[in-house]
Amino acid sequence: MNALKAKGKVAFIPFICAGDPDLDTTSLALRKLDEVGADVIELGVPYSDPLADGPVIQGAATRALDKHTTLDKVIEMVRRTAPAMKAPLVMFTYYNPIMRKGLDNFARTIKEAGAAGLLVPDLPLEETVSVRAACEKAGIELVLLATPTTPQARMRAIAQASQGFVYLVSVTGVTGMKEQVSGRVEGLVSELKAVTDKPVCVGFGVSRAEHAKQIVSWGADGVICGSALVKALGEASSPAEGLQAMEKLARELRAATP
Repeated sequence: MNALKAKGKVAFIPFICAGDPDLDTTSLALRKLDEVGADVIELGVPYSDPLADGPVIQGAATRALDKHTTLDKVIEMVRRTAPAMKAPLVMFTYYNPIMRKGLDNFARTIKEAGAAGLLVPDLPLEETVSVRAACEKAGIELVLLATPTTPQARMRAIAQASQGFVYLVSVTGVTGMKEQVSGRVEGLVSELKAVTDKPVCVGFGVSRAEHAKQIVSWGADGVICGSALVKALGEASSPAEGLQAMEKLARELRAATP
C-alpha cells in the first residue's frame, strides 16, 4: 500500500463473502478479482451476528452458513487459492471465531494459508493489544477502522496502531449500497490525513464507478467496495452469471481508481 501511495496510485480493494454462493465459486472470484487488478482483496468470513454489515452482506453470510461454511473450510480454500494470487488477502472476521480458535493459532493458521492481513470490525482500539501481538508474531498486518463519529484524538491513536492502511468508514451505520457518497467524507479524509501518513482507504456505501471517482478526487489512497460486488456474485441466477456480473463491476471500479 505504501508503495502504491508513493507512486501516486489509488488502491482498488474489493470485498467478497466466503461461501456465497459456494467456496469453489469464492476461489474463482478471488482469482478473477486478482486478474482484474485488485491491489488488496478483503475476504469476509461468514458470521451469524455481523453487526457492521447491512442486508446484502448479512444475506450472503446467511446463505454461506446455511451451506455449512466454516472458518476452517474458508481457511482451506484460502490455502488452495492465495499462493497463485498477486494481490494480498485481508481476512475480514468478527472476534468470536478468532477467540474460539485461539489468537496465536488463528493468526499463525491464516498466515500459513496465505493471508497477509486481518480486519476485525467489532474489536475496539483498547482491545486490539493481544490480537495485534498475535498478528505481529505471525507476520499479519492488523487493519483498524475509523468512523465519522471518531474524535480526532482517537482517530490519531487508531491511525498510529493500524497496519498496512487505515480503513475509513464513510457512513454512520452498516455496510450497504448508497445512491451517493456523503460529501462529509472529503472532510474525514482530510482529518485522517492530517494525523497520519499511512494510506487512507474509504469503504461502506461504495457501489459504482462514480462513487470511486468522487472518493479519489477527495484524496483517498484507496477505495473499498463490498456490498455491490457481493450482490452481483451471490444473488445471480447461477455461479457463472454471478462471476460474470462481479467481474464487470470490478473492472468498472478498477478503471475509476487509476
